[in-house]
Amino acid sequence: MSAADRSTGDETHNVDGTPGATPADTLHHRRIRSFVTRAGRVSTGQRRALDEFGPRFVVPYAPQQPDWTGVFGREAPRVLEIGFGMGATTAEIAAQRPGDDFLGVEVHEPGVGALLKLIGEQSLTNIRIIQHDAVEVLEHMIAPDSLDGVHIFFPDPWHKARHHKRRLIQPKFVALLVSRLKPGAYLHCATDWQNYAEQMLEVLGADPLLENTADTYAPRPDYRPVTKFERRGLRLGHGVWDLVFRKRAAA
Repeated sequence: MSAADRSTGDETHNVDGTPGATPADTLHHRRIRSFVTRAGRVSTGQRRALDEFGPRFVVPYAPQQPDWTGVFGREAPRVLEIGFGMGATTAEIAAQRPGDDFLGVEVHEPGVGALLKLIGEQSLTNIRIIQHDAVEVLEHMIAPDSLDGVHIFFPDPWHKARHHKRRLIQPKFVALLVSRLKPGAYLHCATDWQNYAEQMLEVLGADPLLENTADTYAPRPDYRPVTKFERRGLRLGHGVWDLVFRKRAAA
């Protein structure tokens, strides 16, 4: 079983064992959503972090574009992460790249609280969080041609063929993502489910505004840490596939 395939019913988990990004529908007849609704218990530490750090680091959803320079307190390259789970990877990347700003989108409150706890423990200042559906965030809060990067790590593989339409990486969703990237900006996806990796490669490769930085799959960039679940999967012979595409410069 894939390390990302830890779901029961409609639940889903990232490769680090945390809740991950999933769409409930497609953009064709019903709206795609970047998550599946479910309840989760917020721990005492997470609740404390939500109360203490939420007012500074959580950006309330609103159907309008904020002044992101004002929100982060500086002008810096900005990277969006969709479905950060419990936030360990997000925090580690933000610590490695203090010159970049990271906007994490996650609907599940325990994950938001967990990342806020890491922000407080590590004194990170270059992360902001929106607790909302990523599709609506992209549509209403992110300006076209404004992002320097997008991270989507280990979204739900929806491994049954009849559920493939629920996968996040679909042509219309990718087109929305690409519209928010600056020319030359990157889209980095990772999965430990080979069939999904193949679909990602096909969908991303078919977008006329994207170009692959590798012949097929990319080596894992140094900034993406290997989680303990991923490491265990690799020991068991499971594969992990990274895909890094860039938006073509305007002609």
